[in-house]
Amino acid sequence: MNIARLDHSQITVRRAIELASRAPSVHNSQPWRWYLGERSVHLYADLRRWLPATDHDGRDLMLSCGAVLHHLRIALAASGVGATVRRMPNPDEPDHLAAVELRSGRAPGADLGLASAISTRRTDRRSYHDWPVPEAFLAELTSAAAAQGATLRVIGDTRAHNQVMHAIREAAKAQSEISGYDTELALWTGRDASPDGIPTANLPANPGGVAAGRRFRPGELADHSAGTDRARLLVLGATSDDPLSQLRAGEALSAVLLSATESGLATCPLSQPLEIGTTRRYLRDAVLGGTLSPQLIIRVGWAPSGPPPPATPRRAPADTIEDLPR
Repeated sequence: MNIARLDHSQITVRRAIELASRAPSVHNSQPWRWYLGERSVHLYADLRRWLPATDHDGRDLMLSCGAVLHHLRIALAASGVGATVRRMPNPDEPDHLAAVELRSGRAPGADLGLASAISTRRTDRRSYHDWPVPEAFLAELTSAAAAQGATLRVIGDTRAHNQVMHAIREAAKAQSEISGYDTELALWTGRDASPDGIPTANLPANPGGVAAGRRFRPGELADHSAGTDRARLLVLGATSDDPLSQLRAGEALSAVLLSATESGLATCPLSQPLEIGTTRRYLRDAVLGGTLSPQLIIRVGWAPSGPPPPATPRRAPADTIEDLPR
């Protein structure tokens, strides 16, 4: 291969990885690392950034890595780079989550709208406006999840909504009694001079303004409609609960969030009720009728008036990307 052409393609792929790293992750921990070869990219879980008190079974870590994998697929396609993904390619390395084989030529399925949404998507923890979300929009989000092999259930009736809220409250109560949870939460929030974690500017000034939200420390994000949240709740589920299913659910999460952003909707993933075994099983049986394994809850709605939350920081590429040893 021509050296100049190789260098150009390497630059394109590195830029796609940098864009993909805008993906959401639990507490903005960014628990991934990349190895870059001449014609491949390898995604690994960065277990040094696993949050064991919050994420005892590693589900949040797998969902985060699935989201960044889908972001990469979108970024590569938009850059004109074809890619074939092999998930969990090495049984002897469980933290080797994906091998992405690159090829030149036109990339099928490039979606420039979704690629653009990567940079504008935000996790918005404020209360949402009371305008209804059109059913057609919700159907698009459901289709986006299905295209990634997951199922998105829209919580439509009052009984199911109350059951989800019950699970959220019970999970918060259970986590408050887990040793190290409060310390871990404090360590990953209010990190204003850090390339990771959740800055104060991205946390609502009134932590209790959204009943469905995790109770973070008070931040700087004004929420003038606190107490009147009109978000729709969506449950993302998979047919199984093994690591591969969790990774694919993360890819579906990315697809849903980017599709919602492209439609002008605000979003906020809620992982807390899935981090506790009892509430996870309650959601599976009471809300999903035992037909799916719940992986995540997503708040969707119209953002309140005022500027959107700022972009959260990201680690430097040199900290996450390495050349694959020859």
